[in-house]
Parts: sequence; C-alpha cells; structure tokens
Amino acid sequence: MASSTKTVMIPIAHGTEPLEAVAMITVLRRGGADVTVASVEDKVGVDACHNIKMVADTLLSDITDSIFDLIVLPGGLPGGETLKNCKPLENMVKKQDTDGRLNAAICCAPALALGTWGLLEGKTATGYPVFMEKLAATCATASESRVEIDGRIVTSRGPGTTIEFSITLIEQLFGKDKADEVSSGLLVRPNPGEEFTFTELNQTNWSFEDTPQILVPIAEDSEEIEAIALVDILRRAKANVVIAAVGNSLEVVGSRKAKLVADVLLDEVAEKSFDLIVLPGGLNGAPRLASCEKLVNMLKKQAEANKPYGGICASPVYVFEHHGLLKGKKATTHPVVSDKLSDQSHIEHRVVVDGNVITSRAPGTAMEFSLAIVEKFYGREKAVQLAKATLV
Repeated sequence: MASSTKTVMIPIAHGTEPLEAVAMITVLRRGGADVTVASVEDKVGVDACHNIKMVADTLLSDITDSIFDLIVLPGGLPGGETLKNCKPLENMVKKQDTDGRLNAAICCAPALALGTWGLLEGKTATGYPVFMEKLAATCATASESRVEIDGRIVTSRGPGTTIEFSITLIEQLFGKDKADEVSSGLLVRPNPGEEFTFTELNQTNWSFEDTPQILVPIAEDSEEIEAIALVDILRRAKANVVIAAVGNSLEVVGSRKAKLVADVLLDEVAEKSFDLIVLPGGLNGAPRLASCEKLVNMLKKQAEANKPYGGICASPVYVFEHHGLLKGKKATTHPVVSDKLSDQSHIEHRVVVDGNVITSRAPGTAMEFSLAIVEKFYGREKAVQLAKATLV
C-alpha cells in the first residue's frame, strides 16, 4: 500500500525572503507534509533577507535524485536569482512538471525561476507586483490574484499572501478538509488584502531616540511565523531588532522544527535597555520564555518604567498573566489558552493595544501584530506603506 505521506521540498539561498520560507515550511508541516528544506548554497546555513539567518535540513546537491510531491520556491532577492541560476534545481522542477507533480512559487520566483525555465507558457500566474511585467512576458496571463492555480502550478504574490498560498498547497496535497482545519488553527485573516486594523485602549505615545531598539526573545519551540514576522516587518521599518536566544545556543529549533538563528544569547543583553520587548508564542515555547528568570526580570523592569512590551499567541497567558504583567490591562491570546486570562473581555480581538502593552492571537495575526507595532512607533502612514509593500 502506498504511503499517504506527502513530501515537499523548499529550496533556500542567501537572500531568500525568510517570512515566506518559514511560513511555507511551518504551515505545510502543520498540514502533515514531510518538508525538506534544502540549501542551494555550499552550506546548510544561509543569510536570508533582513539579516535573518536560517538553517536548512540538507544541501540540495545531496537530494537531486529524490522525488517530491511538491517543490515550492520562496522569493526574496538575491535569493530568487540564485534559485533561477541553480541548474540542479531547474532540472528537478522541470522533471516535476514533466511527471505531472506539483510545482509552486511565490513573490519574484514565478517570473524569475518558473517563467525563465519555460514552465509558465500558456499558464495563468501571479507574482510580486514589480515583477508583473517580467511575468507577463513568460506566461499567457499575468494575474493579480493573491493565489493562482493553473493545472499543477500554483503561484502567489509576497510575504502577506504566504499563509493563504500555503493553505492552498495543503488543499492540493491533502484536500479541503485538512486545509480548513489548518486555516482555522492559524486564525487566517478573514479579509486578506483589506487595510489592517487593531483595537486600542488608553492610547499612549511609544517613544524612542533615533531608532527603536526592540528585543525579540526566542526559545526552543517558539512559533516560527510569529518570531520571523516580527523581525522581518520591524527590520523593514528600520527598527534595530535584536533576536536573543533563551538558553545556551544561538540556533533554536522552533515549534514546527524550523531552525532559527538568534543574533545573541539573552544573557548578553539582559542588562540592556529596549524601547520594546516583544515575545513570539508557541504552546511549548511560551512556557520556556516564562521560566527564564532574566527575561521575566527584564519585562518587569519594562513594565515598571511604563515602557512597551508585547506578546502573541500563548505568551500573553504563560508569560504576562502568570507573572502579573497584565494587571489592569485588556489583552488577547490564542483561543486554546484564552480561558486562562483573568480578563477575557477582548479575547476575540486580533490585536489589542492597551497603553504600553500589545497582544495578539496566532500565526495568522502575526503580520497585523507587527504592523500595529510599526504604527505605534512610526505612525499610520508608514505602517500602511509596509502593509502594501508586503501585500498584507
């Protein structure tokens, strides 16, 4: 009897868009796919966009004879160009097409890779807006849809469409029921493409000198989309974001086994001052953050100084509620743990700002959460510009 496991390969390179790659990896794993992350470089570690480091599972050169149910290409520059110029990858994707198996690409990759390789002839495809002219020269119809399916090729537009794209790929591999199940757990936006909003109470100004200094702590089992969305979006906004690992290693394995790399160990920055400390979630990762005494002390000092701090998913419960950091504050959190909040009046809101505290719910709200932080520091106009640039 044939195995029901579906295999997926995601190639990455220096300059790959990390939010796209991480979202594809983790959402497809949530759906039950066996995902292999393969570096097209000569080492498994890659320097992705926005100074985010990623670690692949293997080198592409070691798996060129492997067969996958789906090969899916992330975007980002110069990563997209590197994928296009990788002959072994081109051969694998072309064989995939010839054999009638799924190929998919997002952002610049539909035009740069699939289009250049001749796989979009006679097809309808979409991609990142600035690549639409190049895309139109390689396919029958260049679509502005957020996700486009034409036969065995699926394409999408950018970071803000990646979760929808990945859910579509789950439907292609496993069917609609599984796709709906994963989508529901992620709290995918009900109105993708519309302008983002958030709930704000007790409005206060979030101040900074020159550049916002932001700390994003990560631990084993932290939720990867939430962590990378924060870093990706806030670095796009030109904030100085420090990723700090709780523990003894800079390399951290997230909740869906994506390998993340911190800039520093938390111990190295425990005495430093930050304009914002903001935590990703993860049902197992958040308790690890909560048990880090140094991090909790930093958060308590932040609260005492009335400086901003925030958390998404399970962190508002396991870190803030547990340590008394939500007293007198309205907050939201992941539905699975929302009954543990002492004040549940705002648990259905996707992003809640109450004075100096910002909270949110799940991977599907992570970009809205990050953009709300941009708005608090830089204003609505910059946040909306970033939302448009990332296709939120």
